[in-house]
Amino acid sequence: MKTENLESVARKLVAPGKGILAADESSGTIEKRLKSINVPSTEENRRAYREVLFTTKGAGEFISGVILFDETIRQKTRDGRTFVEALEGQGIIPGIKVDKGAKAMANFPGEKITEGLDELRERLAEYRQLGARFAKWRAVIAIGDKIPTRTCIAGNAEALARYAALCQDEDIVPIVEPEVLMDGTHTIERHFEVTEQTLETVFHALYEHRVVLEGMLLKPNMVLSGKECPQQASVQEVAEATVRCMKHVVPAAVPGLVFLSGGQSDQQATEHLNAMNQLPDLPWQLSFSYGRALQAPVLKAWKGDAANVSAAQQAFHHRAMCNSKARFGKYTEEMEAAKAA
Repeated sequence: MKTENLESVARKLVAPGKGILAADESSGTIEKRLKSINVPSTEENRRAYREVLFTTKGAGEFISGVILFDETIRQKTRDGRTFVEALEGQGIIPGIKVDKGAKAMANFPGEKITEGLDELRERLAEYRQLGARFAKWRAVIAIGDKIPTRTCIAGNAEALARYAALCQDEDIVPIVEPEVLMDGTHTIERHFEVTEQTLETVFHALYEHRVVLEGMLLKPNMVLSGKECPQQASVQEVAEATVRCMKHVVPAAVPGLVFLSGGQSDQQATEHLNAMNQLPDLPWQLSFSYGRALQAPVLKAWKGDAANVSAAQQAFHHRAMCNSKARFGKYTEEMEAAKAA
């Protein structure tokens, strides 16, 4: 029975034309976001900003789920509804980030291991009661001189698998996020190689921990040229390399891949997703789980001012709609121009 429920939630999260909003920024990250528009990161400002996103009319047409942070899942709208109720009212599934962040890995310079397994079972049970139906755990793999090491990849894969097994035990769909960073001078070929190796290791660990693949989602990075690589791959090259890499290592039993935007501009992330969905023979739903790529225009429009809420919500609605079109491979640049006009 539990497995059926997990599968049903996982499939709803990757329903055609829909994707996930990642609004689970840690305290440090949300502070940076708010600082970029000269707004202090107080609890009230964080709450007000998230309310702009969560109460956007019609968002449920394009957004299937929202990943919340520990503080956010406990907050309310101005009219007294919990954020969970506000989202559910739009038909959006609430989720929760449960990892405690990527920390420097002892004896492995330049590499990180994600912490947060301690007392995770108890935290998951509480989040389930608060309304979370899915969770997220992010591991970070860096590319550089002699890294990543096999130890770093294996350590993070093991933690992801233990997290996923605990989630399913508590009737929560795990989103497994092993992010191979785009920072560096590496080529798209090198990014492909490391992404493939990472995902292969992750799925082996998930298999060892008896994680039900039909009741989970993968949140992978796209395969890109390093940010500082002089030779940047085209949109088509990124789409083809990413799908080829995923086909090598991601079992078809996984209902969907919800790509992270990871340092891409909002428009780039949409273009890449669109190009992937135009490719033939895709065994899974190819969707999105974007943070910055959905929120950048919203912050710019909002600026911390209640008078700008409507403009900010329009910006969010537009960005979500563009990514919804990209899920069908039907996004066009004219859509951006229409918004500007």
